[in-house]
Amino acid sequence: MNQFLKRSIRFFAIPIFTLIIVAACDKDMSVMLDNSATSNVGVTLIDSFTINTSTVQLANLPSAGTGNILVGKATVPQSGSVKSTSYFRIGLTSTANDIPETAKFDSITLVLRPTATPYSFGDTTKTQKIAVHQLTEALATKTATPLFPNQGLPLYANGNTIFADQMFGYNSTPIGAASFRPRMHTLDSLSIRLADAIGQDFFTRIKTGNIEVSSYDNFKQYFKGLVLVPDEENTAVVAFDDALEVRINYNYPSADGHKRTGFKTLSIIEPAFQYNNIVTDRTGTAFEELSAKKAIPTSSTAGLTYVQSGSGTVAKISFPTLKEFLQAENIAVNRAELVIETSSKTNTMYPVPSNLVLSINDQDGIPESVLPSVYSSGIQQAMLLQGAETGQNGTYTFNLMMYLQQLKSTQSYDNASFYLMANPLPTETQNREIIPPDLLTSFNTALIASENSKPKIKLNILYTKFR
Repeated sequence: MNQFLKRSIRFFAIPIFTLIIVAACDKDMSVMLDNSATSNVGVTLIDSFTINTSTVQLANLPSAGTGNILVGKATVPQSGSVKSTSYFRIGLTSTANDIPETAKFDSITLVLRPTATPYSFGDTTKTQKIAVHQLTEALATKTATPLFPNQGLPLYANGNTIFADQMFGYNSTPIGAASFRPRMHTLDSLSIRLADAIGQDFFTRIKTGNIEVSSYDNFKQYFKGLVLVPDEENTAVVAFDDALEVRINYNYPSADGHKRTGFKTLSIIEPAFQYNNIVTDRTGTAFEELSAKKAIPTSSTAGLTYVQSGSGTVAKISFPTLKEFLQAENIAVNRAELVIETSSKTNTMYPVPSNLVLSINDQDGIPESVLPSVYSSGIQQAMLLQGAETGQNGTYTFNLMMYLQQLKSTQSYDNASFYLMANPLPTETQNREIIPPDLLTSFNTALIASENSKPKIKLNILYTKFR
């Protein structure tokens, strides 16, 4: 047992009333003793389990229908750059030909609005540039396939959708562009004027009742959609709501001789056909060779690992000696907590995840489930406990009691591992509103703190040893 032990607190011949007080003060304490047993009991805290860690790139990340149009490019010094290009299909909100006979085309504009909770990732002090391109290839969904034969699929990749690594053809010549300061908390909207030729074509077809604009199905065959492409020199990724508008503006003389204006609106009719293409570039970092088929052990990165939403970067955690410890005779575990420290600060240009989860993976590292909550029917989400301004690290803490019970009593988790990651599952609010997975709606990043070239991750187990 000494191989597991770093710190030990033992109590012998403890009076019965002392044990009752301890048990009453700690609802996780699971042992009650009588006077006859107190001389044969030791209570021990152990925190020196061997922990294997590595950085993993998730595969088959669906990124459609999240409600967030992520566009931009940002660089984290330790992990490299992330770039998001957003693709979407549009259609007329009304196909009625209600344009006045005397109306003339004026302009066409794309109107983007920040998400309800404004979001940016990266340096927002610099001007950002976005170009609008026209799709030449129709967006199409597909079903995920395993990376290797006979493997399963991750729990988040079910059904037909569009994945973050998919790309579709578009015209290399932009039809519109904008430069702006991404002050998302004060930005009301961003209007991008598009090419008059496209607007005039839409206007004429609507006004003449052309069959290609008579229905959404016809229109999507005629016009395949738009792409928002960030400039390579951009320094931030920003989020726009998918409730965008493409306005075909026109003017016409009224009966009183004054000029009147109006517009026809196109929008995203099918949210499932809006997605974000995510590209990472880790050149020059410790994670340069990271891919979906190649994990990077922390022994190769001086203990550094990280978690990043959007790009699907996760930290793999496993405990090779834990099962052996649990199978020792006469042991009762009273408390089990996994404490993970992050060196990322909450007051920087790179937002930190407010909570993280642990996926439970099969022998091939495929996420099959999420660690459940101990006290409710949902999943367990470890909230970020912020560190002090004096340099203390923030922490995420997980209760592993239920997991240890399963590990000890069954063979289900014998070859399992954890991924520390943003929540990969949608959640439902009290008002029955469905919130898209955290994993897919931002680029929030948590760098795991390290010490002596090892991640600061500890499994703390308080247990009772019956002698």
